[in-house]
Amino acid sequence: MCVEFKKWLIAVCMVTVLCFYSETNAQPQVPCYFIFGDSLVDNGNNNAIASLARANYYPYGVDFPEGPTGRFCNGKTTVDVIAELLGFDDYITPYSQARGQDILRGVNYASAAAGIREETGQQLGGRISFSGQVNNYKNTVSQVVNLLGDEDEAANYLSKCIYSIGLGSNDYLNNYFMPTIYSTSRRYTIQQYADVLLQQYRQQLVTLYNYGARKFALVGLGQIGCSPNELAQNSPDGTTCVQRINLANRIFNNGLRSLVNVLNRNQPDSRFTFINPYGMFQDIIARPAFFGFSNTNSGCCGIGRNNGQITCLPLQSPCANRDEYLFWDAFHPTEAANVIIGRRSYAAESATDAYPYDIRHLAQL
Repeated sequence: MCVEFKKWLIAVCMVTVLCFYSETNAQPQVPCYFIFGDSLVDNGNNNAIASLARANYYPYGVDFPEGPTGRFCNGKTTVDVIAELLGFDDYITPYSQARGQDILRGVNYASAAAGIREETGQQLGGRISFSGQVNNYKNTVSQVVNLLGDEDEAANYLSKCIYSIGLGSNDYLNNYFMPTIYSTSRRYTIQQYADVLLQQYRQQLVTLYNYGARKFALVGLGQIGCSPNELAQNSPDGTTCVQRINLANRIFNNGLRSLVNVLNRNQPDSRFTFINPYGMFQDIIARPAFFGFSNTNSGCCGIGRNNGQITCLPLQSPCANRDEYLFWDAFHPTEAANVIIGRRSYAAESATDAYPYDIRHLAQL
């Protein structure tokens, strides 16, 4: 009986080892993952830029294995979570550090304070706008051509990759709703402004398409009017979301979702999908306890009302129960929130999470 048990135990151990080996050596679902965006997904591109929009200091990264990296979070961002779910064995390298063969896994071009419009975020100093990020991608494509040998090989390779684009938050926070600095709110109605943004957005997407991109995940805006910063400045009770800002976000998102249909019709051999973080945040705010949150209206660190006046101060002690906070600082979600948003972006849990399909299905197309 002992002999039979030993044989069974050895067999179980071998299967376990083989499963572990196959999982750890499995290929990612796509060869590369390219990321365009702002501080929600910046992982270090602003570190060497003369900018107030930087997060390469403690307490940022307090729960990240590498410590402060430039991520505006206590830990992982949504694209870090998605990279894990896509099967990458490491996070996608920022453009400022990407070299050699590493670019074949993809590159993160995101820059804090960046917007679709060139002037967006200028009061914070240096940043890489959407057009600047697209220009950096063009440089990467030239390197990919050199690494793979010719343009046809590069085009075939890039057509299999996922392109995540999430911009627009700063065009509202650090442009339209800053009338003392920017004139856009006096020049455009909310609907006109969304139309102008989406027109510029589309131009950059077509450029990415012309440089090999085929699988696009277009990430909409979250509920900016529910961020601690907006609650601190414009909410009468510090808990009621600022509806005029959320209305602007919904108008932009509706336009972006419609743009997906237009692009899918007009760009041959391409696949565009819309990811809806607004709806995901709405779910969390409506049922915080279900998702494990006890606080949805203030930052885990920061100063002032709702800890929402500014981002975390250097060496400031953050809250201890970070997993129970929706927001890490005045603007950005915690890792706990990013895990939820990242997972639902990858594999939709609601019919409204993604349209027409989630990132997992986009990878398979």
